[in-house]
Amino acid sequence: MLNLNKKKFRSIVNSTNAEVSIDTVFNYYQDGRIVWADYSGGSILKGSLIATMDDEGNLSMKYHHLNTKFQLMAGQCRSTPEILSDGRIRFYEKWKWTSGDFSTGESIVEELKGISRKSSSGN
Repeated sequence: MLNLNKKKFRSIVNSTNAEVSIDTVFNYYQDGRIVWADYSGGSILKGSLIATMDDEGNLSMKYHHLNTKFQLMAGQCRSTPEILSDGRIRFYEKWKWTSGDFSTGESIVEELKGISRKSSSGN
């Protein structure tokens, strides 16, 4: 099983209907098979996700965020991992909005090299 606890990720590829961009940073946490993250940046004011991880490191998640238009958006996603040659993690994501236009898309997010977030109590 992968360890995502205290790792940061950034989107590097997105479908045109995505709201996440290269300016969006995801802060991941993990407790066993339970994974969660907060994210913000670009057109995202504040967002969060919760996911379960299977034995191969695939994530099944639900996410929601508030964008800069003050719209509350939500969706679901399936993320498939790849371990890069330098040890970082890349996720290939297939997602669907469960709000707005209910469209689908694909994204790629990569772990930021050498950056982790210290644990804190609260947000």
